[in-house]
Amino acid sequence: MTLQWTAVAFFLYAEIAVNLILCIPFISAKRWRSVFSLRIWNWLSPYWNKCFFTMIMVLIVLFLDAVREVQKYSGPEPMQDAKVNPNVYDHVHMKLFRAQRNLYISGFSLFLWLIMRRVVTLLNQIAVTLENSASLQAQMDGALKAAKQYQDDNLMLKQAVLDEERSMSAKNQQLRLEVEKLANQVKAAEEAVRKSHAEVEAMRRQAKGLAQEYDRLLTEHHQLQNLQSPADKKDQ
Repeated sequence: MTLQWTAVAFFLYAEIAVNLILCIPFISAKRWRSVFSLRIWNWLSPYWNKCFFTMIMVLIVLFLDAVREVQKYSGPEPMQDAKVNPNVYDHVHMKLFRAQRNLYISGFSLFLWLIMRRVVTLLNQIAVTLENSASLQAQMDGALKAAKQYQDDNLMLKQAVLDEERSMSAKNQQLRLEVEKLANQVKAAEEAVRKSHAEVEAMRRQAKGLAQEYDRLLTEHHQLQNLQSPADKKDQ
């Protein structure tokens, strides 16, 4: 194996290890986000995209080179030469095996490189989503607490209004009873006044009758006196 393919193989092994570590279930996305937020990653972040696309270009070139090698040693001309010379047959198959091996190494390296970037992106998105959901949950808990407090205050206010209505109803009932009592007293007073007016009217009529009788008796008395005065004068 040449130096470049040895480096690609080690790069593939490193990708497999990193992807396995990223997929460990008991390491949460928040912890990975805290790891990705370290100062060294902030320092490397300006170079990360350049490095990523550079590695993609290198792996694509190696992949295309491996495809070319596979097509080269699997074509009809090398096989015809291999049929003529048995030593050439072994050499061609060895070259074809190496080309296929390099094809798999470069292809899987390219695939895992894209997968690793996607996994890192998804971990960051999951961590951000969890943080947002935690803040939303806190806001929801605060809203539920405020709603519960508002409901309790509303119940207390309703109870106070109900008590006030009961108190006002009792007061209104008491006032109604007092008004009815006063109305009865006014009616009794009016009845007493009516009776008093009737008695006064009767007494007035009686007084008028007595005055007329007195005037009549007084007139008769004067007439008797007038009759007695000539008789007395004759006797004298």
